[in-house]
Amino acid sequence: MDHQMLVLAPVGLPAVAAVGYAVFGWRRVIAWLGAVAAAGLLAAAVALAVTTTREGRALTALGGLLRADALSAFMLIVIGAVALAAMLASPSYLAAELAARHTGPRATRRYGVFTQGFVAAMALAVLAANLGVLWVAVEATTILTAFLVGHRRTRKATEAAWKYVVICSVGIALALLGLVLAHYAALHARVPEAGALDWAILSAHAAELDPGVMRIAVALLVLGFGTKAGLAPMHAWLPDAHSQAPAPVSALMSGVLLSVAFYAILRVKVIADVALGVGFTRTLLVVVALASLAVSAALLLAQRDYKRLLAYSSIEHMGLVALGAAIGTRLAMAAVLLHVLGHGLGKSALFLSSGYIQQGVGSSRIAAVRGLARRAPLVAGAFALGLLALLGMPPFSLFASEVGIVRAGFDAGLGWAVAAALVLMLVIVAAVLGRARGMLLGPPAADTGGGSGGGGDRAAAAVRFPVTAAAPIVVGLAACAAIGVAAGPLVTLLETAAELTGAVR
Repeated sequence: MDHQMLVLAPVGLPAVAAVGYAVFGWRRVIAWLGAVAAAGLLAAAVALAVTTTREGRALTALGGLLRADALSAFMLIVIGAVALAAMLASPSYLAAELAARHTGPRATRRYGVFTQGFVAAMALAVLAANLGVLWVAVEATTILTAFLVGHRRTRKATEAAWKYVVICSVGIALALLGLVLAHYAALHARVPEAGALDWAILSAHAAELDPGVMRIAVALLVLGFGTKAGLAPMHAWLPDAHSQAPAPVSALMSGVLLSVAFYAILRVKVIADVALGVGFTRTLLVVVALASLAVSAALLLAQRDYKRLLAYSSIEHMGLVALGAAIGTRLAMAAVLLHVLGHGLGKSALFLSSGYIQQGVGSSRIAAVRGLARRAPLVAGAFALGLLALLGMPPFSLFASEVGIVRAGFDAGLGWAVAAALVLMLVIVAAVLGRARGMLLGPPAADTGGGSGGGGDRAAAAVRFPVTAAAPIVVGLAACAAIGVAAGPLVTLLETAAELTGAVR
């Protein structure tokens, strides 16, 4: 395949699928179009990973507007894997929503259009050679997912969508101001105007950028993109949005959107480390990492909603990713990228499982779900294994990535930050296991009310796990465990991508 077509495919395939849903609607056969597009995206991502690592160079398209290197290809693999799982689960999930009259045919058509537009926007973000185009793509994800968060059009869903839009818009506005300042610094450093926001050109001229201007620009960019990444203190949108969005959308948002936003921070960090030295971004990232872990630990202790519990877990994991990026060594950055993949696989399995639990029980309250392992062993097993993966238990890859981050932190002289993170992680593990124990093994609830309050013991027996949803979850969890044991062909890709993040020895 021509290199330009290979670079364009990850954006073009979901875009074509979005047009298909807009024209034909969500019909029996067309419903699988999203899964086909996601499979094509994943195949293109693997081909890009092989090509870029083998040839040792980036591939471009559209006159250099899009650029694929090993880091972009790795992120595309994460996007493709999570999108494939979410799209395979979507037909059965939406069929149940239609049967329960939570949505209608027009809503399912919009779902198809917006989910594929969302996937295309994320692919565009990681392929953008220009920070301005990256910003536009990240902003596009906000607009598209706002409609998906409010999919059910209930009061809570609408409130969550508005909260998401307002907070993320503030964050993305801060990022825009940071880009304006970076552009100003580039022009005053005599960088050609056509390439003043090209991250590769900015990296090459980073030593010439004005440090005073760049300090403000980098702080705004980290805070702005950090808002979309779910990092404290701009994390407040995340639990509401994830708890109200359809389960496949929550899988996409938590499993990959947060990581795409952090990818933008990694590209900025490469420039900032040369322009300002590693100390500035390291301090920023350590602060937001520990703040995110502390917020997650505090809120998980009192959590009574299992979808919100998963959302707060996402804040924890993005905090760990930020801590690894702050450390910045090759080991740390390889562990960060491995963590991103493991989190995407594990969190998508958890959110998809939770969606079917909610449909069966009629509630997302933890108190409404008891003894699930006895009544619905398959969905309970998937949920339990997903939790073990997210808590960093062996043999899952998150165990290996967390060990890598801890080792790198002590080697880099950040042992105090790693020690603080480990204490907070112990609190998180205890909180999550305490909530999950009752859901999976507790005695049946005598009465949990009706409506949004749940269906209790009677409804728990009705939890069903369609094969089309169970298969990608099982495969994803198996892949997460296999990568934790032996990274295999990912080793070269991880090492090459880590070097592109500006990692030091």
